[in-house]
Amino acid sequence: MRSFWRFAGGLLALLIAASATAADPAKVLRIAFPVAETGFDPVKVSDLYSNTVNEAIFDTLLTYDYLARPAKLVPKTADGMPEISDGGRTYLIHLKRGIYFAPDPAFKGQKRELVAEDYVYSFKRFADPSNRSPYAFMIQGRIEGLDEATEQAKKTGKFDYDAVIPGMVALDKYTLRFKLTKVDYLFPYTLAHVVFGAVAREVIEAYANDTNAHPVGTGPYMLKEWRRAARIVLEANPNYRQEVWDFQPNADDAWDQRVVAAMKGKTIPQIGRVEISVIEESQSRWLAFNRKELDLLAVPPTFVGEALDDQNNLLPQWTAQNVTLFRAIDPSVGYSFFNFRDPILGGFTKEKIALRRAISMGYELGQEIAVIAKHQEVQAQMPIPYGVVGYDPNYRDVNQYDPALANKLLDYYGYKRGADGYRTLPDGKPMVIHMATGTAAIDREYSELWKRSMDAIGVRMIFDPGKFADHLKAAKACQLMMWQAAWTADYPDGDNFMQLFYGPNTGESNNGCYESKAFDAMYERSLTLSPDSVERQQLFIDMTRQVQVDGAWSLHASPIRNQLIRPWVLGYKKHPILNADWVYMDLEPRS
Repeated sequence: MRSFWRFAGGLLALLIAASATAADPAKVLRIAFPVAETGFDPVKVSDLYSNTVNEAIFDTLLTYDYLARPAKLVPKTADGMPEISDGGRTYLIHLKRGIYFAPDPAFKGQKRELVAEDYVYSFKRFADPSNRSPYAFMIQGRIEGLDEATEQAKKTGKFDYDAVIPGMVALDKYTLRFKLTKVDYLFPYTLAHVVFGAVAREVIEAYANDTNAHPVGTGPYMLKEWRRAARIVLEANPNYRQEVWDFQPNADDAWDQRVVAAMKGKTIPQIGRVEISVIEESQSRWLAFNRKELDLLAVPPTFVGEALDDQNNLLPQWTAQNVTLFRAIDPSVGYSFFNFRDPILGGFTKEKIALRRAISMGYELGQEIAVIAKHQEVQAQMPIPYGVVGYDPNYRDVNQYDPALANKLLDYYGYKRGADGYRTLPDGKPMVIHMATGTAAIDREYSELWKRSMDAIGVRMIFDPGKFADHLKAAKACQLMMWQAAWTADYPDGDNFMQLFYGPNTGESNNGCYESKAFDAMYERSLTLSPDSVERQQLFIDMTRQVQVDGAWSLHASPIRNQLIRPWVLGYKKHPILNADWVYMDLEPRS
């Protein structure tokens, strides 16, 4: 009997420990997306908000330390960092054992373990032409035998998922080997990129007609509810492995010290449920936070004056509620691209370059920063933003706001003003520039600023409102004349931004369909150089100069994040790359 009670007591202790460490379903985090998601199949989506959800559902081989700054790669499902050999061309990766997918009918009641072959299959999906993946560019030309498999699929009309790819092999159940076509210093960032999280082949095949609605991964959360463009609900994955919060603070960082004090030693995740509302209107998001219907909020520019004083400190009404403020420049850059295949804006003739550069010089960016963003942006001088490798604080954009020079350029190259004040094309035909835009109030503010700016230089601009997903699809097909957008770092290196101009990425990440032999040659050279190379840094400057001289973008600004945090939210710190912050957070009872 004594032995029995000893056993029972031990069992009881285990049960108590298990219940104490499991995510609590009563802990519900409520947040909002300002733009609708597009879906949750990693191979098919490229927008920030879909991938924020995917980050919590799917596991990549590597990830980032939550607190380390600058961003630092660490293992995720890999059992240690990759073993690199063959002069940097071969990566050997061992998987942690006992990692399981979230339960799903596709597994027919069986608990499904993550194995090396799942990553092989997941990477192959990006090479399958039928998926038209916007992130296919990240593996093209990099892995031995993968491009050949893609070309074969184009010939036969079907990708052979059973064929062995020499550069991507599961050596055994838990060992994965990548062999690259050449030395690639950035490949570890690919292994950490959210879209390359592992999917299970049987799930993809079970939901082949609607993979965007059936994300099943090994990450800490799973999709519970999805009302498209309205509401997303995630719940903790009951099959998630034991993982303990154990990050080190940066020296002398008081914010980090508070985060560590609140979170160290807890299991991941703590929050049992995440409710995401799609609220496109800034006023509606602001009111929801005021009513305590949201637990976190990036302050919309329109309401900065109701949150912060002139020194960017929280107003007393918020400190009285114990709301805290996290403030940082996001590794993001806003821009408007020009379609280089458009008959009016596109091409490399001198008059077309002059038109694009004049439009860039005519846009009153200072008004965007001061009026629309309420001084919560910093002007971007190059496509690589602050905090990302390749950023040069001394570089200045060659297309600064200068409406007088813009007018002179247009006059010189034959864009004459008509009787109505608007310019014609050099051949005398009417000239109308179409700008794709959204439907929210802030989109209308941007449209009004663009119209005033273009009227001042005699350029007639018409705005075409529509849904983000529809505009994105049209951009991939080179069908938008202009579109104002933003790019946030997928990984903390300037390559992630320069690839947006690379000609072969047209139809994927190069939405402006910009194809310059001079730029492409410099970009390809940059890929062969070490990230800390002086030559590589100079190439980033030269590439920036090239795209600005060609007028590829009208470059705008990087946003300053003013994140309001309710007092019951523990462990928040915005990471420069990771976006599903709630994975590393906790909640106390609301007050």
